[in-house]
Amino acid sequence: MRAGVGVGPRRVAKPRVGVAAVFLLPALVVLGALVVYPIGFSVYRSLFDASGNGFVGLGNYGAMFSDEAIRTALGNTVVWVVVAPAVSTALGLVFAVLTERVRWGTAFKLVVFMPMAISMLAAGIIFRLVYDQDPQRGVANAVWVAVHDTFAKPAPFPGAKPRPGADLRPSGGGAFSTRSVARAGASVNLPLVAVQPSDVRGARQAVLARPRPGKVTGTAWLDFTRGGGGRPNVIDPGERALAGLTVQAVRGGRVVASAVTGAEGTYVLPAEAAGAQLRLPAANFAAAYNGVDWLGPALVTPAIIGSYVWMWAGFAMVLIAAGLAGVPRELLEAARVDGAGEWQVFRRITVPLLAPVLVVVLVTLMINVLKIFDLVYVIAPGSSLRSANVLALQLFQSSFGTDVDEGLGSAIAVFLLVLVVPVMYVNLRRMRKERRR
Repeated sequence: MRAGVGVGPRRVAKPRVGVAAVFLLPALVVLGALVVYPIGFSVYRSLFDASGNGFVGLGNYGAMFSDEAIRTALGNTVVWVVVAPAVSTALGLVFAVLTERVRWGTAFKLVVFMPMAISMLAAGIIFRLVYDQDPQRGVANAVWVAVHDTFAKPAPFPGAKPRPGADLRPSGGGAFSTRSVARAGASVNLPLVAVQPSDVRGARQAVLARPRPGKVTGTAWLDFTRGGGGRPNVIDPGERALAGLTVQAVRGGRVVASAVTGAEGTYVLPAEAAGAQLRLPAANFAAAYNGVDWLGPALVTPAIIGSYVWMWAGFAMVLIAAGLAGVPRELLEAARVDGAGEWQVFRRITVPLLAPVLVVVLVTLMINVLKIFDLVYVIAPGSSLRSANVLALQLFQSSFGTDVDEGLGSAIAVFLLVLVVPVMYVNLRRMRKERRR
């Protein structure tokens, strides 16, 4: 018999470098054209002046940190990087954990994630209206004014003032007082003008108050007859009563009596008002509360960050919910059996197990925030744009704005790249650790 022929080890096919290069070449060309070349050109252009002919070295980088507008943009960018990703991730974590326990959790996730389908431009237009100063248009101020007016009663007749020639004069702080003192059994009439038509809509005809023995009476009314023909300081037919007006009797700087006008504009003060001056306090005429200037220099950046969180909290929630689905339920149930409360389970088990996912969300949002541009550009009005400025917006303004300086714009672009590199390094390092596992 012939001895069996042994089978040697198979030859491993050598990688064909040429074939691999052919397949990689299109991707390398696109990568070089869209990434490598722009980065290299930006670094090169940042070393020249605005014209592109004069070599300035690192001068543009020095100018970048000495310019007040760019320093403001840098400070706002730091606020964005610290606040926006943290708040979005925290809300996403809370939403993901809570919706896991409710029956309509899927519908809630859909509603929260829905803003991701809206472009940044559309979201900016929406929130420009939400933050409008006029409570009749801006939802934020409409809610804020409604809450404020629930606890602080608005002035009944904002902007009203005494009729010229009446026995009333300004007494400081927006209040008005009579020149003469009130006498018991006499009437002191208080004619006013400049009352808004909406404030007397549905008001009754003013009635002349009858004198009462030992008391001070009078009438407050809008001394204005539509179409003209009325007599000053006289209650004419058709002139409206001013109901709800506070009238105070002041003697020696102290309020001794007070009354509020009724539906017909009349008021009655007790005998203590005799010999005192009558005063209409400023609270009767204070301007209507119009809410908060959300897009003013002080609040414009937090307001825009709020719109960003509205958009991206759903993104964080979906990723965290996907990670939460992979958490072993046995660990959670074992902790509950051992007596751990829900807060302890969440803090000591759920969050540590979700740490890799939370890092991914945070890093992604930080990179996204560093290039935020359109929300700031659309939402911030012209008067507050400098206060809301960020580096990406400053890059656009320096490169394509009214004072074009492509050298400075390129320096800002390179600086943004330098800021992104550490975040990308952390992300790549985390991905390598995940692969080793």
